Amino acid sequence: MALEEKFAEVENNEFYSAAYQRFLAEGKLIGSRCRTCGHVCVPPKPICPGCHGGEMVLEEMKGKGRLLSYTVIAVAPPLMVEEGYDRNNPYCGGIVELEEGAKVPARIVNVNVRNPEKIELGMGLSIKYLKVGQGNETKTFLAFEPTS
Repeated sequence: MALEEKFAEVENNEFYSAAYQRFLAEGKLIGSRCRTCGHVCVPPKPICPGCHGGEMVLEEMKGKGRLLSYTVIAVAPPLMVEEGYDRNNPYCGGIVELEEGAKVPARIVNVNVRNPEKIELGMGLSIKYLKVGQGNETKTFLAFEPTS
């Protein structure tokens, strides 16, 4: 099925949050753009937070952006503890501004969490899809890594 057909299916039948997760699992980052004011949201929203209009269309993001802020997390929530993160194995979370203008929270991978002062604000990032679990229990999470 072509991407445009999948978007039409989402716009007609599916909750945006479910569509977002489904597309992530397929290795695609989608957002919504307001036809009225141009505001871009990731994950997609049916109503524009900029002008409060309802003329939102889904579009695929390029998956490139820059790091706006970050934090290194050593006291992890249960889901991250299950993945092996803790005080001895911290991870990085941040806010990424996509080329399209949307700001998204995501895990930042392949950075030096032991020396967080070496993580550079404004550095270029590319999308990375993290698959956790096996079989039908596999979940896909959004992450970004420094561009080379």
